[in-house]
Amino acid sequence: ERFAIAKPSTLRAAVESLAAMEKSKPVEKFRKDYKPPPYWIKNVDLDFRIYDGKTIVVSKLKVERDASTDTKTPMVLDGEDLTLKKVSIDGKQLTEFSADKSSLTVGEKTPLPASFVLETEVEIVPEKNTQLSGLYKSGSLYCTQCEAEGFRRITYHLDRPDVMAKYRVRVEADKSYPVLLSNGNMLESGETKDGRHFASFEDPFPKPSYLFAVVVGDLGKISDKFVTMSGRKVDLNVFSEHENVDALDHAMASLKKSMKWDEERWGREYDLDVYHIVAVKDFNMGAMENKGLNVFNTALTLAKPETATDMNYMRIEGVIGHEYFHNWTGNRVTCRDWFQLTLKEGLTVFRDQEFSADMWSHAVKRIQTVRALRGRQFQEDAGPMAHPIRPESYIAMDNFYTMTVYYKGAEVIRMYHTLLGEKLFRKGMDLYFERHDGCAVTCDDFRKAMADASGRDLTQFERWYTQAGTPVLKVEGKYDEKQSTYELKLTQTCPTTPAEPSTTKKLPFHMPVKIGLIGKNDKKEIVASQICELTKESQTFEFKGVTQEPVISVLRGFSAPVKLEMETSDADLAFLMAYDTDDFNRWEAGQRLMTRVLLSVYEDIKAGKKPQPLSANFIQATKEVLKADAKDRQLQVYMLVLPDEQTLSGHLNGGINPTALHEARVYVKKTIAQQLESIFREKYTALSTGVEYKLTSKEVGRRKLRNLCLSYLMSSGAKDSTSIAASHFKSANSMTDKLAALGELVDVSGSEERELALKTFYDDAKGDALVIDKWFMMQATASAKDTLKNVKALANHKAFTLTNPNRVRALYGAFGGNMHIFHSEDGKGYELLADAIIQLDSINPQIAARLLGPFGLWKRYDEKRQSMMKSHLERILKKKDISPDAFEVASRYAKA
Repeated sequence: ERFAIAKPSTLRAAVESLAAMEKSKPVEKFRKDYKPPPYWIKNVDLDFRIYDGKTIVVSKLKVERDASTDTKTPMVLDGEDLTLKKVSIDGKQLTEFSADKSSLTVGEKTPLPASFVLETEVEIVPEKNTQLSGLYKSGSLYCTQCEAEGFRRITYHLDRPDVMAKYRVRVEADKSYPVLLSNGNMLESGETKDGRHFASFEDPFPKPSYLFAVVVGDLGKISDKFVTMSGRKVDLNVFSEHENVDALDHAMASLKKSMKWDEERWGREYDLDVYHIVAVKDFNMGAMENKGLNVFNTALTLAKPETATDMNYMRIEGVIGHEYFHNWTGNRVTCRDWFQLTLKEGLTVFRDQEFSADMWSHAVKRIQTVRALRGRQFQEDAGPMAHPIRPESYIAMDNFYTMTVYYKGAEVIRMYHTLLGEKLFRKGMDLYFERHDGCAVTCDDFRKAMADASGRDLTQFERWYTQAGTPVLKVEGKYDEKQSTYELKLTQTCPTTPAEPSTTKKLPFHMPVKIGLIGKNDKKEIVASQICELTKESQTFEFKGVTQEPVISVLRGFSAPVKLEMETSDADLAFLMAYDTDDFNRWEAGQRLMTRVLLSVYEDIKAGKKPQPLSANFIQATKEVLKADAKDRQLQVYMLVLPDEQTLSGHLNGGINPTALHEARVYVKKTIAQQLESIFREKYTALSTGVEYKLTSKEVGRRKLRNLCLSYLMSSGAKDSTSIAASHFKSANSMTDKLAALGELVDVSGSEERELALKTFYDDAKGDALVIDKWFMMQATASAKDTLKNVKALANHKAFTLTNPNRVRALYGAFGGNMHIFHSEDGKGYELLADAIIQLDSINPQIAARLLGPFGLWKRYDEKRQSMMKSHLERILKKKDISPDAFEVASRYAKA
C-alpha cells in the first residue's frame, strides 16, 4: 500500500534498493549445481606496476569458448574491490561491457569470437587490504594470498579451480623493494627508464588462479641446492625480514628432508628450477602452496632455541613438508571445484603425517593426531557446522577449511591405506598421477584410481565422503574355552548431526577395524594385528585356535575415525596399558581408564557430592608408567597426560557444566600428584641435566618428561612447587623449558613469581613477534581466577592489534579454547569474545568467522549458558554489513 501512493521516482528508488539488498544477501552454492565454465582461459599474461598507495595490474587472457557454449553466451569474470580502467578484446577497446562490485561481463550485446585475447587494466590498493586476501601489504612487504577466492581481488578472472592456465608475469616496483618474485622460473630482470626495476617469470605448468603468487619487498634470505633423483639441480631460497634470517636454517633443512622423502616414499620429483619460501608476519592461514613460491606464516617458518619450542620445530617441519607435498597432490593434480577440497588437503595431510612419523615416532605422531581429532574434529561433527569431508553446499568457502576436510579427510585416506596395504596404495597413487597430471579432478577420480589399481570394489567407501557425523563402533566379545574360539561382534551406527532432520538414515560405512588378541595367562599375542572389514550394520567375526582367555585390543592405530563403545574392566585396561603390542592402543587403554575416572569425579562434583577416592589400581597403573625407563619418553609422557576438557566434554550428552569438568580434572591431577609426589620429584631431578639444547628424539623426550613432572609437582600443592617453577623458568636454556615454567606460573594468581616471570618473558622477547604471541597466549589460557580480567586488559596492551591474525589467535583464539574461563557462569567470557568478533568482522572476516567456533556447541551446555550464548550469537547476526563468512557460521549456530 505504501508503494501504491509513492511517487514514481521514490518507488523506483525503493525497488532498486530492495533489489540491491537481495543481491547483497549471502548466496549459498551447491555441489550438485556444478557446471564447466562456458569459456576457458589457456594463457595468462600479467603486468604488475607497484607504487606506494596504488598498484596497476594489466591482464591479458587468452580465452577459448567451450565447444558446447552457445555463441551468444557472454563471458562473466569475477572481480572484487577493483577500479576498472580499460577493457579490450584483441586489441580493440570495448565500450559495451558491464561491471559491478563482484563481476565484469563482456559479450552481452555483441557475440564473442571462438577464441580471443581479453585485456583489462585495473587499479587496486594493497595498503588498505585488511582482509589479507588478494594482494596486500604486510609491514614493508607486498604479498598475495589467493586461495580460495582471492585472485579476483587482484584482477578480473574466472576465479575457480577448474580453469587452469599457463602464466607469464612481469613485476615492477621501486628499487627500495629489491626482491621481486612470482611463480615459476625467472626469464629476465632489469631497470626501467624511470629508474625502477622489474623481473619477469614463466610457470610452464598450467595452474588455477588460487595458486598464483607475487612477493615484493626488502628481504633477507638463505640459499641452498637440492639435486633431484634424476640429477637436476634446484635452487632453494628461504626469505624473511632481515632481522629474522638467523631463524631460517630449520626451515631450509625441513624443505630438503621433504624433497628427499617424497622421492623415496612416493617417487615424486620436483619439477621447477627454483623453490622459494617467504615468511610473512600478517597471514590468515598457516602457509600456502603457491607453485614454486610458498608463502608462509612466520609462526611456521622461523625457529631458533631461544624463540621456538620443540613442538614449534616439529610443526614447522611438518607444515613445510605439507606445502611441498602439495606440488603433486594439489598443484599438478588439483580440485575441479571447492567442494572437492579434501581431495588435495586430506591427501596431503595424510602425507605430511606419514612424513613426520618417519622423521620422529609413528606412535607419538598418531597420538598427537588423534588427540587433535577428538578434541576438535569430533566437536565439529557434533555441532551445527557438521559436514561431510566433501561438503554439499557453502556460502563462504573460507569457512570450510575445517578439521573435517583436513583431519577427517586424512583419516579417510589412511583407511584406503589400511584396507589396501602400502604396495597397492602406492600403485593407486601412481595411477592417480598418471591419469590426472595437469588436470582438475574430483574425489571420485581418486577413489576410482584406488579401486582400479587394487581390483577392490570401493563403491560403499564413498559414504565417507557423503555422510556427516562421527560413527559409533560397538564391540562385543565372547570367548568359548571348549571350542578355543573367540567371537567378535561389531556394530556401527552414525547419529544425526544438528543440521540434519532427526529422521535422517545413515547407511553403513566400509570400515577397517584393526584388532589383536593378547593372552591373559602368558601375556603374549595370540592373534596379531588383523583387519576386520565392517560393511554392514552388524557383523560377527570368529577367531579359532584361541587356547586361553584373551583380552582384545581393538581399533589398533585408530584404524577408523569413530567413537568406541565397549565394556572393558579397569583391570583389562590396566592389562592393555602394560602388555598391548600396539603402542597407540597402550596409550588408548590409559586414556579410557583416565576418562572413566575423570567422568565419575565430574558427576560427583556436578551433583554437589564429595568425589570418591581414586582406586588403588588406577594409581598403581599410573605409577608403573611413570617409573618405567621408557625407550620413547614422548610416548611415556602422553600416557601420563590426562584427557583435556574439550575431549572429555565429547563423552557427555548434554547439560555440560564446564566448571565442574575443570574441577574434576584438577582433583584427579592433584590426587595423582600427591600420591606419587616423591617419584615425580625423583624423575624431575634426574632429568635436569642442563645440557646444551639439541633437537633430537632423546632430548625432546627428556625435556617433555621433565616439564610434565614440573606440572604434576605444581598440581600437588607442595609448599616449594612455585619456587621450583620459578627456578625452572630462570635456568631455562630453551623456549621449550621457559614456556613450560611460565605456563605453570600464570596459574598462581597474585604471586610475585608470576608477575616477575611475565615481565621477564616480555622483556627478554625484545619485540620478537612470535615470542610476544606466546606471552599473550599463556595468559589467555591460564586457569587463574583473574584470567578474564587479564584478557580484557591485554586487548588494550600496546603490543596488541586486531590487524595481525597471529596476535588475534594468540589472545582471543586461545581464550575461546580456555573452556572453563570462556564458559564462566556470569557470561562475561561470551560477551568478551562476541565483542571482539563484531569488531574484527569489519577488518578481517575470515578470522572473525573462525573465532565463532566456541559458540558452536551452545546447546550441549546447561540452560543458563545456552541462553547467554544464543543471545550473543543473535547480537553478532544483527551487526550491520555482517560479512558472508561470519553470517554463515553464526546463522548455522543460532539455528541449531
